[in-house]
Amino acid sequence: MPLIKDGTEIEDTWTFIEDGADLPSSGCITVPLAKLTEDADALLARNQQIGVRLSPADDPHDLTPFLDRIALIEIDFPKYVDGRGYSQAQLLRRRLGYAGELRAVGHVLRDQILYMNRSGFDAYQTVRADLANVLKALEEYSAFYQPAADGHQSVFSRRHSKV
Repeated sequence: MPLIKDGTEIEDTWTFIEDGADLPSSGCITVPLAKLTEDADALLARNQQIGVRLSPADDPHDLTPFLDRIALIEIDFPKYVDGRGYSQAQLLRRRLGYAGELRAVGHVLRDQILYMNRSGFDAYQTVRADLANVLKALEEYSAFYQPAADGHQSVFSRRHSKV
């Protein structure tokens, strides 16, 4: 699956380890939230970067004690109609202050990319959009009315800051 980050397609050096699967002896891995909370000491003691994958039902607040030691958080979109990942991303970026890579995985569609970016995602793993389409999606709008995690100042804020 293509992985798009910072305006380019990059190689994915991370491996997702399913629940119950053996951990590899080396390499960067992501694990489900339940695996991280159960085996936190062993996972964080590895001499490799660690990441976590959140399912829609997972609570991002459960990551609070680990946020400074996690290099990657993947948020799974199992269906394109499930929008809980947007809320998870907003919580992680705006309330919990997570500054590492936030990656959308699963059913990631071109039409969602801009909104994912506004929610705080900075990487997208998708088979449904190529690099050109992702870049085009990120530039569709130049101004927004709602504040978001992407750092853009809203139209309302800009209008009232000039007074």
